[in-house]
Amino acid sequence: MAASIKPLSGGQFMSPEKPQLLCRLDGHTDTVNQVVLIGDADDLAVISVSDDRTIRVWARRDTGQYWPSVCHTMPSLASAMDYDPQLRRLFVAMDNGSITEFELADDLNKITYRRSYIAHQQRVTSMKFSPVTEWLISAGKDKYFQWHCTETGRRLGAFLGSAWCTTVALDQASRHAFVGDYSGEITMLKLTETSYQPVTTLKGHSGSVQSLLWDERRRLLISGGFDQIIIVWDIGGGKGTAYELSGHRARITGLALYSASSLLSVSEDSTLVVWDVAAQRQETPEWTTRDCCERCARPFFWNVRGMFDQKQVGSRQHHCRRCGRALCDACSENRSTLPRLGFEFPVRICNECHLHISDGDREPLAKFHDLKAPVTAMSLSAESKTMVTIGTDRSIKIWDLSKVL
Repeated sequence: MAASIKPLSGGQFMSPEKPQLLCRLDGHTDTVNQVVLIGDADDLAVISVSDDRTIRVWARRDTGQYWPSVCHTMPSLASAMDYDPQLRRLFVAMDNGSITEFELADDLNKITYRRSYIAHQQRVTSMKFSPVTEWLISAGKDKYFQWHCTETGRRLGAFLGSAWCTTVALDQASRHAFVGDYSGEITMLKLTETSYQPVTTLKGHSGSVQSLLWDERRRLLISGGFDQIIIVWDIGGGKGTAYELSGHRARITGLALYSASSLLSVSEDSTLVVWDVAAQRQETPEWTTRDCCERCARPFFWNVRGMFDQKQVGSRQHHCRRCGRALCDACSENRSTLPRLGFEFPVRICNECHLHISDGDREPLAKFHDLKAPVTAMSLSAESKTMVTIGTDRSIKIWDLSKVL
């Protein structure tokens, strides 16, 4: 994916193509936790849930403006939701740990109560409904991951994690669930009607996992965390490979797939990034740890014996992002972008690697777009090329991405 970019102050790179702001929705009186776009390209609507305890369905009027057609108050803070557009089933989770299921009317003017699930003992942080299995999976601050049968309302099973569960994803075909937690780990579980089988634990994030996205077509798991990194895990390939995407300056708050080649990410750094995930990429090398620089043998500052033998002050340990070697500052003074390794901004590389990097290796594989304000969550309608975002100021914004995608 070709990218035309220009440098801006602060070291960021922004594309000249800009998302067009279509509408701003205001009305919530507390933090907005999640939004979802529903409807077709000609008749889009927005559902939002907030800590002000309300569920709001924003329908577009003849004037082109959006106004709430439904404003339903929950008994507790509304913390998360999921919506199935085919079945018109809306699931809303709350701060008290329970989940309520509604049915949204065709005219968007009414939601009808169907069932309640007494799922967690603390705030529900994330959930997903699977129409294939008729399961509702959920995660909460009580460290539990649970799944319920939506036909009977019965709890099928539960898994106790080692930290707050923050986000979930589900492979409906194989019935594998992925649970991200506050410690930065992702637990993969094989679910059945009555139990679970732990498969593996994915460790790569140094901060809590905020977003999980499952790519059914290529069987990839995509995760975004508070460490400002996106990791693409090859689950279906069986090779156990993973590569990183580094382009944000603050924690990742939302991920969405537009096509087989385009991944969208938003962050609290006010930036929308469109990643070319179809490009040939390389795994980020493991960083080595040594007592001396691997190029000049200068001791690092903790190597007291080495400093005494060489009669020199130790240096700080750095790492080349291309080869992963442990180096001193003098042997890694060059900087370069490495898009194939996921580094869209200049990073530290060693002097040897600097000689082998060509202009083609620096070809950008992502586009950056300024959203002017921090984003805490997002939802994408790929058909209409429309995105809705939540800001830290409680505002909901609808964007036209036709010039971006």
